[in-house]
Amino acid sequence: MSDIWTFLLLAIATGIAAFIQGAVGIGFALIVAPVMGLLRPDLLPIALLILMLPLNAYVGLRERNAIDWKGVGWVSLGRLPGTFVGLGILVIMSANGLNQLIGASTILAVLVALFAPVFQPRRSACATVGIITGVTETATGVGGPPLALLYQHLPGPVLRSTIALCFLIGELVSLAILAIAGQFQPHQWLWALALLPALAIGSFTSRLMHHKLDARRLRVGVLSFAMISGIVLLIPR
Repeated sequence: MSDIWTFLLLAIATGIAAFIQGAVGIGFALIVAPVMGLLRPDLLPIALLILMLPLNAYVGLRERNAIDWKGVGWVSLGRLPGTFVGLGILVIMSANGLNQLIGASTILAVLVALFAPVFQPRRSACATVGIITGVTETATGVGGPPLALLYQHLPGPVLRSTIALCFLIGELVSLAILAIAGQFQPHQWLWALALLPALAIGSFTSRLMHHKLDARRLRVGVLSFAMISGIVLLIPR
């Protein structure tokens, strides 16, 4: 597939994913990571983490008055050790192995989001979710479902803004550690910058629509797409 078609498909996935995350609170990595893994696995996780920085900064600022600051603190505390585990996984795995891991992580995340018992955002639960998110997001770029599970029974603004801030802090930590470990490549930055307009369109559109959308149906759609994509990534090539 030519770079033009690859870019167009990634731009469409990025715009749709930014719209969904801005409206629901999760979905960006679940949509973009499998598509990126299929088309350009060499961009993961750096390009995905870079794209998520402005998206989560925007969502967090938009509903900053609803942020659960204590929860953010405990999640971020747990995130640090998990990040180092995720870095170790990323360093030792091949591109094909990483695709397999992304596929398995995506499927597991969907199953957790669908069937796991409800978490309450207490200290121990927040720290545990932070560790899990640090591992999976640093290694694959996918880290949303555990956080969504933690906050799924709180009001939408609390869920969206708190998850966005947790992501933002965690992504900065992950990117800093990945940079120190020499995992950055110039083309990953260039692709992320090229996809920013699609991200901006999806993000700003979500602002107009997030009060009107049926979040339950969108969540089902995101999880269904993620499950299919994860299964495709597990198919040997």
